[in-house]
Amino acid sequence: MRQSRHEEAEPVTERTLVHLVRHGEVHNPGKVLYGRLDGFHLSERGHAMAQVVADHLAGRDITYLVSSPLTRAQQTIAPLAERLGLPVTLDDRVVEAANSFEGEQVSLGNFLRPRNLIRMYDVTKPSWGEPYVEIVERMTAAVEAAREAAIGHEAVIVSHQLPVWMMRAAVEGRRLWHDPRSRLCSLASVTSIGFHGTEIASLSYAEPAKNLIDAESASVGA
Repeated sequence: MRQSRHEEAEPVTERTLVHLVRHGEVHNPGKVLYGRLDGFHLSERGHAMAQVVADHLAGRDITYLVSSPLTRAQQTIAPLAERLGLPVTLDDRVVEAANSFEGEQVSLGNFLRPRNLIRMYDVTKPSWGEPYVEIVERMTAAVEAAREAAIGHEAVIVSHQLPVWMMRAAVEGRRLWHDPRSRLCSLASVTSIGFHGTEIASLSYAEPAKNLIDAESASVGA
């Protein structure tokens, strides 16, 4: 019996997941804002976080891997790439945000010095670094490229806290300017964007390395 137009099966829409991973802990004894500076690599705990991320994602239907070109991001994705036997595409669009404080020590006292306060006249842009809007634009382009490369499967992008948070804020319709302390994007976290076809259908967040972060916090407070 022939089906009517209303009874005909609807076309299947491709479902694709793009996982945005923040890199693991960085060896930074000088506590500087390292930004895009070369030479900053994962700490021992950071390498452990990378292994945890690989354990968390290795069983999924991942067919495409992307990394920021910075060392810490490449080191974070390396265990997963080895586990899956997949090459890693380096993409400048998912690199850390540019920041005029790069290379300076991270401390409230340093930021509050008159010569530094003058750079912070506009928190909405922000005046001290790469505009939030531009970060969203490049991250959106990189996520879309990963979706197309992994269509019907899953992709992983290892990036940095601010770019990942900007992408999440854009997906959720949040305002882009914010208090950095409010970002829900911990070390080695996974922010997953689900697509039905080309449309964003879901967003989820996981912290597979939470136990390692909690262990560090406990040791510091002891």
